[in-house]
Amino acid sequence: MSTLIFRTIAPLLTAVMLVFSVFVLLRGHNEPGGGFIGGLIAASALAIYGMAMGGEAARTALNVHPLAMAGFGLALAGLSGVLSLAFDVPFLTGLWSIFDLDGSEVALSTPMVFDIGVYFVVFGTIAAVALALESDGEDA
Repeated sequence: MSTLIFRTIAPLLTAVMLVFSVFVLLRGHNEPGGGFIGGLIAASALAIYGMAMGGEAARTALNVHPLAMAGFGLALAGLSGVLSLAFDVPFLTGLWSIFDLDGSEVALSTPMVFDIGVYFVVFGTIAAVALALESDGEDA
């Protein structure tokens, strides 16, 4: 399925899906969405790009091995849980910190860090599977 129309629209569709996946990730703390569905959308974007341009082009565009992203996400999610132990509260208790950045308040929280970790785990795992399926039998 490598038609001219598909090869032409795939990079644009991939970019839109990646931006939408970050939007879903960031709004997921208070509304429907979050790291899991955001990671699935991002992995779907990479799969579409790989179907249109080929598996090697998708690997080149990614620049990082997908399983390394999954490992980073797992470490990030684990760190968000362990951070609560440093404040003598139960594991995975939510902690918030509010910073003043040029007159506007920016809230950072461990649930958001956990969601970002889940995003990377899901994206890395599904992207690795998708790229392995798109390969021609060479090392995935």
